[in-house]
Amino acid sequence: MQRFMLKSKLHRATVTDANVDYEGSITIDKALMEATDILPYEKVAIYNVSNGERFSTYTIKGKRNSGVICLNGAAARKVSRGDRIIIASYVLVDDDAVKEWSPKCILLDDKNRIKDTK
Repeated sequence: MQRFMLKSKLHRATVTDANVDYEGSITIDKALMEATDILPYEKVAIYNVSNGERFSTYTIKGKRNSGVICLNGAAARKVSRGDRIIIASYVLVDDDAVKEWSPKCILLDDKNRIKDTK
């Protein structure tokens, strides 16, 4: 048996922009993607702490160390600039590996810089 487990989480990211006129996705600072092992075009769940919206999209890498967190296309209608969001990705893990499983979780500050890792 396999279980869906949290793989990666960017916790309390601040939305820097929302671009409704772009093809749908979320642009994330490349350094943050690397720190959480999130790849370009990977499916992610977005949880908007500010308004309760929950939705999924795919990732696009943004400029390294820019702090960019930009929702694009239809997803841009689910956020406002300055909203706090959680970005999460999940993976299937075999039952025998679940006990040793540990996701990459990063807490961000107001400027989307790494504040803490878990």
